[in-house]
Amino acid sequence: MFLRRPSKEVGTLPQWRLMWRQFRRHRLALAGVAILVPVYFGAIFAEFFAPMSSSTANTSMTYAPPQLLRYSGDLGLYVHGYRTERDPKTYEQRYTEDPGKRIDVGLFVHGDEYKLLGLIPSDIHLIGPVTKGEPAFLLGADQNGRDLLSRLIHGARVSLSIGLVGVAASFLLGMLIGGISGYFGGGVDNAVQRVIEFLIAIPTLPLWMALSAALPTDWGPLTRYFAITVILSLIGWTGLARDVRGRFLSLREEDFVMAARLDGVSRLSIIFRHMIPSFASHIIASLSLAIPGMILGETSLSFLGLGLQAPAVSWGVLLEGAQNVRVVANAPWLLAPGVAVVIVVVAMNFFGDGLRDAADPYGGSRRGRRRRAA
Repeated sequence: MFLRRPSKEVGTLPQWRLMWRQFRRHRLALAGVAILVPVYFGAIFAEFFAPMSSSTANTSMTYAPPQLLRYSGDLGLYVHGYRTERDPKTYEQRYTEDPGKRIDVGLFVHGDEYKLLGLIPSDIHLIGPVTKGEPAFLLGADQNGRDLLSRLIHGARVSLSIGLVGVAASFLLGMLIGGISGYFGGGVDNAVQRVIEFLIAIPTLPLWMALSAALPTDWGPLTRYFAITVILSLIGWTGLARDVRGRFLSLREEDFVMAARLDGVSRLSIIFRHMIPSFASHIIASLSLAIPGMILGETSLSFLGLGLQAPAVSWGVLLEGAQNVRVVANAPWLLAPGVAVVIVVVAMNFFGDGLRDAADPYGGSRRGRRRRAA
């Protein structure tokens, strides 16, 4: 009988190694990371990746359809131009492909000027028409003749950052209020929980709409951006606060907490140096699952005209142009921002699910085995 050499005990590995090993086994989570990393990278450097500025318009090319990017070995990338004509009955402008007109498309081309990250002046774009001003709409154009792909990339910065900023604010509120509720208990806990239950009982979307409608109409895009972030944060902290409160109730009687009290450690130090680090991985997982809700909240408010408004560019603002069914029937590419929202939210949910399993390597392994057995 051969004895297998004993492997290193799982319990001796550091927590981050256990989390990483479990996370690598979650294929959907890895797929989510593969989607989110380039999306956020493109949002940070949106001016470079976008073929044009978000405000560049060609008023003679309203609702121009997407052009197929072609490749010729000797001539490089190009698209065919448009041939336009008016419908004699409806006077609607119709577009057809004109094979005789070629628009060259290149990489690292000169185009609209911008400041990368607001600091570095440049006019280099990753892809775009070789001749500045030529109509090259890879995802089509909107009602004002603006390139939808460029506006989609620029809008990603606002829609994705508002989720991070909103969750960061919710994290501070949830950790502070939930920690106080769970650590002190008694009357403080009862008062905080009643407030949380009251907020949870209010329908979320009507409350968002009411708070957004109360914002002054003369506020600029940046001011409204921060106001919407605050509104989303004021509503989004309740779930995290309850999670933190439950963790504190279970940890405040643990031996290491009692030892810290006997050593004369202050209450704030016990909370922030001993209790919170013990379940930090669960907090990270909860935050990653809360970001999609923030993105959907901003998109919903902007789509209804109560959130960000033009000239600000976000995915919700872009979807506002697709409210008319007749317009969507003639220009279905205007729904591209909605597709982007679905892809990013699903990827974030996959990523959050993987983090949740990785936060509990032992329980996550059991859940994974049950999934495979089912």
